[in-house]
Amino acid sequence: MPAASGVFKQVAIKKETTYGVLPTASGAQLLRRVDAAFNLTKDTYESNEIRADLQAADMRHGINRVTGNLNGELSPGSYAPYLGSLLKRDFTAVAAITGQSITIAAAAGGAFTVSRATGSWLTSGVKVGHVVRLTAGTFNANNLNKNLFVVAVTALALTVLVLNGTTLTAEGPIASATLSLPGKTTFVPTSGHTDDSYAVEEWFSDVPRSETYTGIKFTQAQIQLPPSGPATLGLTVAGQRMGQAAGGTRYFTSPTAQSASGIAASVNGVLRINGATQLAVTGLNFDINANFTGDGVVGSNVVPQQFAGRLRVSGQFTAYFEDGALADAFYNESQIGLQVALTTGSEAAADFLTFSMSRVKLGGADKSDGEGGVVRTFPFTALLNSNGGASAEHEQTTIAIQDSLA
Repeated sequence: MPAASGVFKQVAIKKETTYGVLPTASGAQLLRRVDAAFNLTKDTYESNEIRADLQAADMRHGINRVTGNLNGELSPGSYAPYLGSLLKRDFTAVAAITGQSITIAAAAGGAFTVSRATGSWLTSGVKVGHVVRLTAGTFNANNLNKNLFVVAVTALALTVLVLNGTTLTAEGPIASATLSLPGKTTFVPTSGHTDDSYAVEEWFSDVPRSETYTGIKFTQAQIQLPPSGPATLGLTVAGQRMGQAAGGTRYFTSPTAQSASGIAASVNGVLRINGATQLAVTGLNFDINANFTGDGVVGSNVVPQQFAGRLRVSGQFTAYFEDGALADAFYNESQIGLQVALTTGSEAAADFLTFSMSRVKLGGADKSDGEGGVVRTFPFTALLNSNGGASAEHEQTTIAIQDSLA
């Protein structure tokens, strides 16, 4: 009898229409993974009877729960639906900004300005932390279709960094120009929150056996950006039930193939902290935790619902001790911003992901000691930016994400 091998396991997922109820068998998506494990756990209760034979006479099963995790290498498009569900807002597109008269000029610190003659970038929906591209107009070829990381926004001017480290050519005004935001964006909204749940199937073709799990909600994301190697994403789930497909066949028929986008690495992209591009950060990681809770009820062996709590974003970064700017932000309890853009390569229009936290407080600034470089560790918490919104340079949120393939 064959034993199951992980390389032959396939993990498929589909959004539920009704919480805890398997959706129809078509239209599922295979997940990319480094590892993924979904399991049924049960509370157990052992009898406390006092007995003359000095032995336990019975043990019972209680509340059923599904626990699980999905760990992968961060790649555009691959995990967007689940990050959107965690943030409680689907990814949505920002409309291309057309018919503009645009001028490009050099700015301080290797940045450039992209200015429009009339209207407002703010009301058009461009935010700090977005990546934009000039996609139409009689621009110099050096300016077209490059990833431009937005670091400041006013009504008429964007200040941008070219993500692959090249330059723009000063020119303009260029008439009938278009500026586009590739992909889609999401953020934690202040109202209108979604409440998504999913069904997951683990299909072991070599056994064969199918195990399905319903009522799956994404409860936490862990993003890790090491100084070398791929950026990684860990997703934690809580679910309601486990089932098995009859006859040793898979439940989800002909699921869509895994995405094929490139993986993001910390060496390709830009990290901005406290309004400055950082070249001394040795690592960055942060967690997004939705704080779901759920309790059992009398007459049922499953938790009937998972209830969302306050969404928290926290993490830490480490950096070589070059000056006191970041430590002073901790000492003075200053509010700073943290934005990071990660690309899948050095091409001008490489696929990308961005994460933007516009109101961050540092919780420490401890120093290392030794013969090597002195490293400071900065734990942080991201907070709601109540000054953000539709006509501001930041979203009114704790964290915002842009995905070029969402």
